[in-house]
Amino acid sequence: MDFDALLLLSFGGPEGPDDVMPFLENVTRGRGIPRERLASVAEHYLHFGGVSPINGINRAVIEQLRGLIDLPIYFGNRNWAPYVEDAVTAMRDDGVRRAAVFTTSAWGGYSSCAQYVEDIARGRRAAGENAPQLVKLRQYYDHPLLVRMYADAVTAAAQTVPADARLIFTAHSIPLSAQNRCGDRLYQRQVAHAAKLVAAAAGYTEYDQVWQSRSGPPQVPWLEPDVGDHLSALASAGTKAVIVCPIGFVADHIEVVWDLDHELREQAEAAGIAFVRSATPNADLAQVAAALLDELRNGRPPERVVSADQPELQGFSTDGVLCTPACEASARPSAGSR
Repeated sequence: MDFDALLLLSFGGPEGPDDVMPFLENVTRGRGIPRERLASVAEHYLHFGGVSPINGINRAVIEQLRGLIDLPIYFGNRNWAPYVEDAVTAMRDDGVRRAAVFTTSAWGGYSSCAQYVEDIARGRRAAGENAPQLVKLRQYYDHPLLVRMYADAVTAAAQTVPADARLIFTAHSIPLSAQNRCGDRLYQRQVAHAAKLVAAAAGYTEYDQVWQSRSGPPQVPWLEPDVGDHLSALASAGTKAVIVCPIGFVADHIEVVWDLDHELREQAEAAGIAFVRSATPNADLAQVAAALLDELRNGRPPERVVSADQPELQGFSTDGVLCTPACEASARPSAGSR
């Protein structure tokens, strides 16, 4: 396929204290989240001056991409400026006819994939007549480049803690009611598979895979075990050091820098456990985006780490059309991974 441009499509984040509450209102619109709950989450952002790391990281991804591909690059978000609607409208005005779309989520599932497809459709509607064709690049949870990035980060982190440190992989939890929206437990199967690949690449035969950052009423069941509960169990069992790999995040969201670097680290220190969090790909994600684009431009099959029991690979779609009937996008869940 030939392309005129690439669109980096992401979640978005506030870039100052005045942005925080409007941003959270965008994220939770239609979900009936109490104002006091939003105010509590706002404190996480305000701890960092009201700035989420994600927009700055995405700009760094774009800068790295400029040296890897020969296309103009646009940037759009779901929940904060620059919005996807404005990005697609600018592409139309610039005469872009067909653009590849790279999303900052490697996974299947509603919030990880199908909601980005909805974003693409919304952006095209906003652009109206002569909106460019938008081709969403596939999921990439088992791409060799991504697996190597996580594995190298785990290896580097391991140099800072005792040799018997327990390796823990964590990803954003989702409600159990949302787990089959795009296939039978697709998201958790992909996360578990990626954890297995990264552990093997980093030389680990034993590890744990858990969940984090659940929200909503406590009576609503989400994927478990929670990373905090798991750390408590490890402490009770005598574990003295942990390496936490946020495999569910391709970049440093607030769920990484607050939930892990701040809250989980404090919990570990209080329990006398040496703690290190391995790095996410961040700006190096540009290499994965360039590789996925190259696959389409040259008609090559998807590059994946070869392994038994690989979960299905989805996510390739055009113009906001869902790639599989299993993605039941009409029934929006209460929250999800990103």
